[in-house]
Amino acid sequence: MNGETDLNILLKNMTPLLHDGDYAFCTISSLANIDINEIIASFKETEGITLILKKETADRLKLDYSYIAAWITLTIHSSLEATGLTAAFATALANEGISCNVVAAYYHDHIFVAKKDAGRAMVALERLAGA
Repeated sequence: MNGETDLNILLKNMTPLLHDGDYAFCTISSLANIDINEIIASFKETEGITLILKKETADRLKLDYSYIAAWITLTIHSSLEATGLTAAFATALANEGISCNVVAAYYHDHIFVAKKDAGRAMVALERLAGA
């Protein structure tokens, strides 16, 4: 299954889902003491490994973070080759003064916004979808 590529279909059917909880962005130099099952997402950069974890997990592991996010998943299976979806929702959120951090995974796009902006982000995304 390759996912949807048509931008109109993607926007109409993206159906944002707000996950419960608070999420922290952390950076570490090694995964040695981290249970992979507790990682929401990771990315290896030259400076270190960025992790997105539940805030409770980051606190338990005594990891530093400065950003607490809400996690929104666009539930449509979007193709990694689709064009315009990220630009469309990022623009809709920017028009509301909401910063977003995006993770494009195989099946879905995941948007992390500041926890305080979660409700407004959902409204903006639902408006974009025409809901």
